[in-house]
Amino acid sequence: MNRYEIFLKVIETESFTKAANELGYTQSAISQMIHSLEEELSTTLIFRSRKGITLTPDGAEFLPYIKNVCNSYRELIEKSKEMQGLQKGIIRIGTFSSVSCHWLPGLIKDFKKLYPSVQFQLQQGEYTSIVQFIKEGSVDFGFVNPDAVTQMHTVPLKQDEMLAVLPCNHPLAGNKNVTLAELGSEPFILLEEGHLSEPLEIFKQNDLHPNIQYRVHDDYTIMSMVEEGLGISILPKLVLNRVSYHLVKKKISPPIVRTIGIAYKNKKTLPISSRFFIDFLIEQFHGKK
Repeated sequence: MNRYEIFLKVIETESFTKAANELGYTQSAISQMIHSLEEELSTTLIFRSRKGITLTPDGAEFLPYIKNVCNSYRELIEKSKEMQGLQKGIIRIGTFSSVSCHWLPGLIKDFKKLYPSVQFQLQQGEYTSIVQFIKEGSVDFGFVNPDAVTQMHTVPLKQDEMLAVLPCNHPLAGNKNVTLAELGSEPFILLEEGHLSEPLEIFKQNDLHPNIQYRVHDDYTIMSMVEEGLGISILPKLVLNRVSYHLVKKKISPPIVRTIGIAYKNKKTLPISSRFFIDFLIEQFHGKK
């Protein structure tokens, strides 16, 4: 590629001497490489005279092609650097249990088919702590409810219905669905998600005050407590998939739906591997409900 780039520099500076000085070669080396290029193309590219240099007709014909080759080569090198960064990259994600248990394993598996050398670091939290992880830079991006985020870029991915979770012998277990008023009168186990709690927001909107007996950060601990009859709860449908606890799940009237999305500060400054994974996530969820 040196000969093509040198040729372009000679044309740009209109001087062998200036091209040699800018590129760090001797004038003799510049002349030899131009001569070698001319031999390769079986023509004369440059007229040399006391007034300077000019392109021959063949040189003028070849010039745009040589520019294209140089530009394509630069793009190739940049892509190579980018891919090396991707192959060696570590993707750091803030996440909560329902996503890390039921979404991420499959998504990571599919992504690693494309980029097998990429590594993942998952940092568990809830909405508020995940936002803090992103702000302090301990993760590249995080899964959140976009309503819990300010002053960041957010991308909604999917909506997730929330269901009432009851002990099997609970009086409401036989109902087709349960109302917020019925849930509000029972001992309630609240899933702590930081500053935003979707169930509490819905209770508040309906002027209801749940009888909160426990505040717990872990979905699976709550399921175990409900199973033991310590109270009822409202949990995301996503986390209730494939659970072995003896529980009853009921739809709620009016329904409670949370939005799951991702948040990040500035995509342009993220590592290439994380940018690729964000694009991969958006593609996977685009159009899905």
